[in-house]
Amino acid sequence: MAEPLILALDEGTTSTRAILFDHKGRPLAEVGRPLRQAYPQDGWVEHDPEEIFEFSVAVMREVVAKAGRAMSDVVAIGISNQRETVVIWDRATGRPIHPAIVWQDRRTAEACERLRLEGHEPEVTAVTGLLLDPYFSGTKIGWLLDHVPGARARAAAGELLAGTIDSWLIWKLTAGRVHATDATNASRTLLFDIRAQAWSEQMAALLGVPLAMLPRVLDCADDYGETAPELFGRAIPIRGVAGDQQAALMGQGCIRPGEMKATYGTGCFLLLNTGESAPVSNARLLTTVAARVGGRVTYALEGAIFIAGAAIQWMNEALGVPDGPQGVERLAAQARRDHGVLLVPAFTGLGAPWWDPDARGALFGLTRDAGLPEIAQACFDASALQTRDLIEAMRADAPQAFQGQVELRVAGGMSRSAGFGQRLADLTGVHVRRALYQETTALGAALFAGLGAGLHLDLEAAARSRPETEHFAPEFDLHRREALYARWLDAVARVRTT
Repeated sequence: MAEPLILALDEGTTSTRAILFDHKGRPLAEVGRPLRQAYPQDGWVEHDPEEIFEFSVAVMREVVAKAGRAMSDVVAIGISNQRETVVIWDRATGRPIHPAIVWQDRRTAEACERLRLEGHEPEVTAVTGLLLDPYFSGTKIGWLLDHVPGARARAAAGELLAGTIDSWLIWKLTAGRVHATDATNASRTLLFDIRAQAWSEQMAALLGVPLAMLPRVLDCADDYGETAPELFGRAIPIRGVAGDQQAALMGQGCIRPGEMKATYGTGCFLLLNTGESAPVSNARLLTTVAARVGGRVTYALEGAIFIAGAAIQWMNEALGVPDGPQGVERLAAQARRDHGVLLVPAFTGLGAPWWDPDARGALFGLTRDAGLPEIAQACFDASALQTRDLIEAMRADAPQAFQGQVELRVAGGMSRSAGFGQRLADLTGVHVRRALYQETTALGAALFAGLGAGLHLDLEAAARSRPETEHFAPEFDLHRREALYARWLDAVARVRTT
């Protein structure tokens, strides 16, 4: 009998990728296609849902062929996705009524501000764990119903369905037989009661979203139906679904309280597993569902850094440093020891825990002998120091998760730099483990699917398939680390407007 394979679909913001894994979580082949981004107005970002589906089917077919395997060897599909992007489509025809509104889209900012001024944010946070921000899905659905002619009446008549990208793909892959999402994606909508684990009538009424439009909420490892046979020559079970950051949490094996991961891309998402406790953050972090398996819910605190790898891109594009990230890394290695240069990369404001959209970036500590090497080092340090901001906020919100030695598991573009891994450990004071296999989001989706397909006995067994890591231990003494962090906090205070 052929070795069972798992097909992971990683549907991101800029690309759709498929990775074929064996039953032990080892990658066999990968295929990706870039997605077109549409910007119809300032602050608006849209995708073509039909293109997303078409490319998803194409890359899944291609990756199996690339690996020289047959579709008959694939026992399950796992899906991870850009979490807050939404689609509304016709229940009868399966056609979208409008392009997908992407998570980055800001068109509902005024609606969010109006609800905040009316005093609704505390109740929203209490129910959903989130803040009133256009980032999340619920206000996007309300906007579509109000701005697409006839949409609200059609929704009331039961003619329309709504969902995040995972729901759209499941509906299309199953030929309209299954309308479902998982608890992690549901928890990013502003419509889901994260403690009751059910859609909230209170939030739906507040945002003007008919509950009948929304998908059934299942576990991350669950039965999402089977693909239509004509798509892949046979019906393939869909057995795992998770939002991208929660999938990466699983891919890094962070299934116990106190385990945390950071993914460093353009920005950075840091998630701390808090177990069965859903703490209310006093630092305006997000409380979200980490996973739901076998009906058991675990939660996470989440913080976002707006500018991480984007600071490296800034050096390439604005300061003319050649050779991409590698060129900036080589420069940073030439920096003088204790040069004193600090960059606060508030190019688009400050994210958690500061939440100051009007702050702007600044360089501090420049001297006559400071140059590009010192600024390059400051770019890497900025991501490490912002990570410490999040860790300190999480420590205050969930002190029970920080007992004993603290470890941060990292993946993403910046983490490929060994110099950054060491600097991250030195400036945060935590042990850093860098995943040697970087595609932890797709791996997490595959592990959930393998669990749903019965290839893993339980969550613990699935998590043991996480990639091997390289370890970086803190080397700075306490005085040096705290002095640098104090200078960072002073620099942040100087750019803040609130």
